Amino acid sequence: METEIRKIIHIDMDAFFASVEIRDNPRLRGKAVVVGGPPGSRSVVCTASYEARKYGIHSAMSSDKAFQLCPHAIFIKPRHERYKEFSRQIHRIFSDYTDLVEPMSIDEAYLDVTNCKKPIVYATRIAREIRKRIFLETGGLTASAGISCNKFLAGINIFVKEIKDTSTLAKSNLSEISSGIIYRKLVFSIQTTRSSLRSFQASCPCPTSTA
Repeated sequence: METEIRKIIHIDMDAFFASVEIRDNPRLRGKAVVVGGPPGSRSVVCTASYEARKYGIHSAMSSDKAFQLCPHAIFIKPRHERYKEFSRQIHRIFSDYTDLVEPMSIDEAYLDVTNCKKPIVYATRIAREIRKRIFLETGGLTASAGISCNKFLAGINIFVKEIKDTSTLAKSNLSEISSGIIYRKLVFSIQTTRSSLRSFQASCPCPTSTA
């Protein structure tokens, strides 16, 4: 008996914190927005708009470094309760399609839609419908979606594409996933971790041991 192929969707909100700030204040649209503490406060970047990312700004970077890269960037203090409001709204959309939702963070989750609540056969159609509803029901927030038969590949799919669209890795395409793709993802993770550690050390200097 042939095993049923699982349908996993990885939803990742696009520049979530920055997008919420721009949604609430349309005057920020098209500008380099950095969500995090101001320069000189020993803070780090929570997220940045795509306009700010063009200057090399990314999450976990120190606010001072971000300011050096883009002096005209607009720094906004995080409003975590506001982001949670939208996260809960987005998860209510997820629940219309499946109860098998695994949140990875406030703006990211895996959905197992193998047995979708709605009479929709194809995961690609489910993902597109979810993305459309998120956009309409949140007032313009966008999400990216990766689709495959397991979480790991769905996550890699969305990482490789890096576009505001829905992309799929079917079972028949698994042999095409090269070690180079996995290497890129590992390097990205290592670089992000190193940046986070440097920012932490800068904000919380540890005394030198005299032992």
